[in-house]
Amino acid sequence: MKIGIDIGGTFTDVVALSGDRSVSLKVSSTPSAPEEAVITGIGEAIRELGARPEDVTSISHGTTVGSNTLLQRVGSRTGLLTTRGFRDVLEIGRLRTPDMFNLTWEKPRPLVRRRHRMEIGERVDAEGRIVRALPEDEVRRAAEFLISEGVEAVAVCYLNAHRNSETEARTAQILRAEYGALDVSVSSEILPVAGEYERSSTVCVNAYVKRALGGYLRRLEEGVRGLGIRAPIYVSNSNGGVTTIRSACEQPVFFISSGRSAGAVGAQRLGRNLGRANLIAFDMGGTTASASLVLEGELIRTDEYEFRAGISTTSRFIKAGGYLMRVPAIDVAEVGSGAGSIARVDEGGLLEVGPRSAGAVPGPACYGKGGTEPTVTDANLVLGYLGTELASDALSLDAGLAAAAIEAHICGPLGVDLAEAAHGIREIVTVNMARAIRAVTVERGEDPRDFDLLAFGGSGPAHACDLARLMGIEKVIFPATPGVFTAAGLLGSRQEIYEIATLPALSAQAVAGLQEKLETAAVARMEKEGVPASALGFEYEIDMRFVEQDATIPVPVPGRGDRIEIAELREAFLSAYRGIYGFASSDEIEAVNLRLTAFRGGRAEVQGRSLPASRHHARAGAPPEVRRVYFGPEFGWCETPVYAQGAQPATLTGPAVVVLRDTTIVIAPDFRLDTDADGSLRATCTPLEAARNRRIAS
Repeated sequence: MKIGIDIGGTFTDVVALSGDRSVSLKVSSTPSAPEEAVITGIGEAIRELGARPEDVTSISHGTTVGSNTLLQRVGSRTGLLTTRGFRDVLEIGRLRTPDMFNLTWEKPRPLVRRRHRMEIGERVDAEGRIVRALPEDEVRRAAEFLISEGVEAVAVCYLNAHRNSETEARTAQILRAEYGALDVSVSSEILPVAGEYERSSTVCVNAYVKRALGGYLRRLEEGVRGLGIRAPIYVSNSNGGVTTIRSACEQPVFFISSGRSAGAVGAQRLGRNLGRANLIAFDMGGTTASASLVLEGELIRTDEYEFRAGISTTSRFIKAGGYLMRVPAIDVAEVGSGAGSIARVDEGGLLEVGPRSAGAVPGPACYGKGGTEPTVTDANLVLGYLGTELASDALSLDAGLAAAAIEAHICGPLGVDLAEAAHGIREIVTVNMARAIRAVTVERGEDPRDFDLLAFGGSGPAHACDLARLMGIEKVIFPATPGVFTAAGLLGSRQEIYEIATLPALSAQAVAGLQEKLETAAVARMEKEGVPASALGFEYEIDMRFVEQDATIPVPVPGRGDRIEIAELREAFLSAYRGIYGFASSDEIEAVNLRLTAFRGGRAEVQGRSLPASRHHARAGAPPEVRRVYFGPEFGWCETPVYAQGAQPATLTGPAVVVLRDTTIVIAPDFRLDTDADGSLRATCTPLEAARNRRIAS
């Protein structure tokens, strides 16, 4: 029995697979102690399958604890030990802004206060020679000061430590041996490559979130063991793979985008099954919405990620907006727009939605759990997109509470009626989510109209048609179990770790020598996690650039050792460069870093299989419920059939609502819905004039 779990801001999704039987669940998240919802969901899944705890063979888990810690700035009070003269690297950054036309933009506050950035008088030169030995008394004085200030975690990042890590290693040894109250993160253990700002930012993020994520994972492991489960627990990383809890606790910076990446991996796999090579994977949950790209069957990946409020992105062209992490990551753009996003009228009298969310507690007003502010869920309920019951959580929704919240906070201040206010909330959240799609398409030179939109998450299918229409996308695909798609994607993620080192020269001999060194380190780490060397596979990339440029492009290495053809690597770099920038120089090319992904082969993939329908849903062919749904001023209120899961016809013309166990699919009047052989649904936009004529005729 394999279990996949994805924690969201409102619901925690659980998918369990045992032989040819499976079950999917949504349980309310428990923000104050996220592990409680996970443990509850695992217990329910085991009971529903009639299994025993000892039947569980693996648990794969995606979590938002790391990203929420950054977003809410509730991480450890953190200090930084750095080389004298480099105290302000975090604030200097890259001397760039994410929006050249925004004159009011302010840099995010560094995670480490300036008074807690301590300068140490050591020095290593660019060749790795120790110019000034480590003054150990300064390290001790700095540690004592930081502890007196209530600092809980410390990052160590010395100049040129990627060339010689001796002074960093000795500093870490002192801190860990003599100042056990401090959580210590060391740049040469996490990111041993050139780039002072990149190393400093990455190691500071690691230190900042280490205690929060590590504490959560240890509590989770304890709770799972309390159920009688002895199976390994894996955590999803930002690159779409999984790693053991031990690794996640030591290097949490690799897991900030945990969970979202699993949905992208699932989208790639489903696209291959459906024969759709170009997909936009769109995931909308309770607090955020994200988008990633599958281009010609391959996921777009990057070697760095910036986390920030508003929109988080890995774009090569938009920098300096957030907290930089130079870690392998799937290229995902995320905005603070979800079903629980709160709507308000700002000081200028304009309607805003998000990024603040009602979350699971108190939740949207219609939940009746104490929430009084209007959310996207409240708007969807008032407009008829949602019924009065969420089958996923057996939760009754109160339309009266939803209407009262919108009337008090939106209708009154703006002087509009209820339907107009609720539709305005929907329109704004759609525009906000379109920013994420543009970030992974238009900003990368791709036309979104050349892609199909794969919509999943607890709320994505309810907004996908509106989003597709706005972006000019013709086809929308809904997987068989869209509401728990990310959790299901975790069941097919491979176990992997990463190693990286500076490459001294672009030659076959240099690459071969470094490959051997990295593989030795990776094998040692994986063997500690119970994976034998014989079960490992290796993938390599070289970061390359033109001489005297700063930005690099990762280029896959097609071979190993002396069999590597340097001419092929250069041509691959030029091709990638042209694809990004539209031209390529004739300047000399150099290599910067060699990066290794070591992975465990042979894990079975779950190929988008259909999960069982809820007991709440009717049999196929049952007559639909009909309710009034507002589709905006273009179509007005429409008498709309509402089908239970599996009860809808194989082909239907919108408007329609299909209620699944884990989400609700809304088909707008200008879309046609078809059922694919694998159980997924496909909506195709029809000419708007024909849709108008159908509306008039009805």
